[in-house]
Amino acid sequence: MKYVTANELKRNGISVVNEAVAEYGEAVISVRGKSKYVILDTETYNHLRECEILAAAAEVQEDIKAGRYVVETAEEHIARIRKYA
Repeated sequence: MKYVTANELKRNGISVVNEAVAEYGEAVISVRGKSKYVILDTETYNHLRECEILAAAAEVQEDIKAGRYVVETAEEHIARIRKYA
């Protein structure tokens, strides 16, 4: 992982980010010495999003198998969630 300071980014522009992502696959932008942003190439970002979706789908399947779900109308659902608001 390559760390790029905000000042480097201001001086050198996007080229410093392009180089970091090309070499390391990601870049961390630090602002005042603290990590603030992570930059990924689009392919890596899309892969991570797909992993999140697959993990959520697996969690839902486990909930269904374990009976942790409710069958209700939209109105019933809204009334139920309003109790917790």
